[in-house]
Amino acid sequence: MTSTPNRNEDGPGIAFVCVQNAGRSQMAAAFAEREREARGFEDLEVVTGGTDPADAVHGEVVDAMRDAGIDLRDRTPREITPEEIDGCAYVVTMGCSAEGVCPATWSGENRDWGLEDPHGKEPEAVREIRDEIESRVNALFDELEDARSAD
Repeated sequence: MTSTPNRNEDGPGIAFVCVQNAGRSQMAAAFAEREREARGFEDLEVVTGGTDPADAVHGEVVDAMRDAGIDLRDRTPREITPEEIDGCAYVVTMGCSAEGVCPATWSGENRDWGLEDPHGKEPEAVREIRDEIESRVNALFDELEDARSAD
């Protein structure tokens, strides 16, 4: 039985990580924050970051998320630290492999979603990536709800 990931003394429950933290991981974190509120997971912490952060969230990502009712204009890509990842029950990478992202001491569950980078893509392609991320975040929260019900 899996327990619901909550913040512990080491860090957040779910981390969404990619290289630049300017596209996929930003979208995933925003959808996770929305689901956390909608499903009553107040204690669940969500963090996002990159291993080599960009200067800004990609414009095409901001536009696609605005179409979905989420404003990312105030978000800034940031570096994720090993300490943040170490306390997570889940680390979700976006298609950039866990090997270069997760520290050897991390003992949670890694999921690599293998998603295409939206940077430089046409709006329709970015929306497809966005919708796939939203679907996967929803499925992850379905799992969390199932685990909470089993507790």
